[in-house]
Amino acid sequence: MADDGTGQVALVGGGSMGLGWAVVFARAGRQVRVFDASAEVRAQVRDGVAARLSALKDYGLLDEAPEAILARVNVAGDLAAAVEGAVHVQENVPERLDLKLDLFRALDELARPDAVLASSTSSLPASDFASDLPGRGRCLVAHPANPPHLLPVVEIVPAPFTVPEAVARTRALMAAVGQAPVLLKREVNGFIYNRLQGAVLREAYWLLEQGIADVADIDAVMTSGLGLRWSIIGPFETADLNYRGGIAEHAARMGTRYREMGAERGQPDVWGEELVARATAARRAALPLDQWDARVAWRDARLMEARAAARTAARAHGDNAAGAGA
Repeated sequence: MADDGTGQVALVGGGSMGLGWAVVFARAGRQVRVFDASAEVRAQVRDGVAARLSALKDYGLLDEAPEAILARVNVAGDLAAAVEGAVHVQENVPERLDLKLDLFRALDELARPDAVLASSTSSLPASDFASDLPGRGRCLVAHPANPPHLLPVVEIVPAPFTVPEAVARTRALMAAVGQAPVLLKREVNGFIYNRLQGAVLREAYWLLEQGIADVADIDAVMTSGLGLRWSIIGPFETADLNYRGGIAEHAARMGTRYREMGAERGQPDVWGEELVARATAARRAALPLDQWDARVAWRDARLMEARAAARTAARAHGDNAAGAGA
């Protein structure tokens, strides 16, 4: 059954991830039931959601009163009550395979047959914990950034056995509640988010180990440079806008240098002609070269907006945390 936009959502696991998801779904008008195996955690769910809603209100990020949103969040006393009638079940238990195996077995028995069963796991593919289930076709990963009510990206990762309808419904649901769904074409360890994050961390640790810079200076390169830019555009668009002529010109000028950097760490990845051509085709479909100057101007305007907002916030808080030159 397709979700008509009003269906109930069940959240299993009431920790920080579950609380963030509760805000996401309730803020979008969904009725939410939350269950956690710990009675102590269950007792804190509504207060945790209320605190997050209050903070969002303080920053002007809510379209209605926090009390109205909180009224949509209820705590269930057991798993069966939580998932009863839900069109989407989002699991948020600790990153332990044994827990997820047991939980998804129970969810497959208790949830309505057409409910999607999604995991918030940051590393385990659905193949690891759902492959033997009778209803495995409705199981997948919907991995959010943490906290999901502030960082909207959600990685939708189907297993080879996940049916297309479950993927489509999950993607549509996440978009409808204000998230930014991205679809992986196949399972891979760490998905996209943690592979990109891991690549940066590996280099950061290597730079520290080699005595090239200390922790604070390495972090400053991100917070005062790469992070600001990447909050607006991603790595492919960054390369595309860095050189007139676009990403193909960037690869021609910088590909060898990046390969040499990778070789220093035993990762001599080559940006071959076919690979660069694929990236170029995607970027030219998104941005014809005759629009390149306008997009660069747009990027710079967004950066200036971010710097201005950081300066205003720093002045309001009486500090200079907005970054160099802020």
